[in-house]
Amino acid sequence: MTTDDVVVDVSQDWILACNVQQRFMQVLDRTSNFVDYSARCRQVRALGGDCYDFMPLTEDRLAVVVGDASGKGLAAALMIASVQSSLRTAALFTANDLAALLKVVNHQAYTSSLTDRYATLFYGVFDGATRMLRYVNAGHNPPFVLRSNGSIDWLETGGAPVGMLPYSNYEESTVLLDPGDLVIAYTDGVIEATNPGREEWGVQGLLKATADWKPQCLNGAEDLVQLIFNSMDDFSAGCQTDDATLAVLRVL
Repeated sequence: MTTDDVVVDVSQDWILACNVQQRFMQVLDRTSNFVDYSARCRQVRALGGDCYDFMPLTEDRLAVVVGDASGKGLAAALMIASVQSSLRTAALFTANDLAALLKVVNHQAYTSSLTDRYATLFYGVFDGATRMLRYVNAGHNPPFVLRSNGSIDWLETGGAPVGMLPYSNYEESTVLLDPGDLVIAYTDGVIEATNPGREEWGVQGLLKATADWKPQCLNGAEDLVQLIFNSMDDFSAGCQTDDATLAVLRVL
């Protein structure tokens, strides 16, 4: 080391960055008159590329977001933080046009990110008065609706991951929900959990864990999130190799 070399302690900056990312994923109120909701993001490293968000909107509406940036660590964390920030801002101006909202977020992600960086994203808005869920799926693992009668709807309509192409068009779709229905959104770290034999938990493991949940549990959606993570950990023997994020909505 020469006399001109400087040792910089970035530990405090790292702690602050972790705190900022956690603040993006705070759930201040987990229930309303129409829906009970909860989520969890468990990262492999201190910073990661997964995110979730719940944004209360006007007229008894709730927006739900689950995203996953390509890569891992700091670079992925910066990407997903930028996407979340632009999504929150765009929602103020294009809240009633979800396809236009994702088009704005995509362009912002493309122009502000490094080459080959992108993020998959699910964005939905639940209307408590009509029990209608409007959504756009930007290349994300399809969330599903588990009906109280056991049937399943997959939420696939949308477009390309944000940031992948400079100009992407998106398509919005709707699904009518009934009391007792569950909406489950997740990142690939959940379904790609592997056991010691290198078998994946898969979507079937997630579906089974969700179906096994008893809706009379006092903690509602929060209890279901914990049950799913426990089931995933039992399968994988507690070995996690990728960020895992889960968001749950239960219609009341």
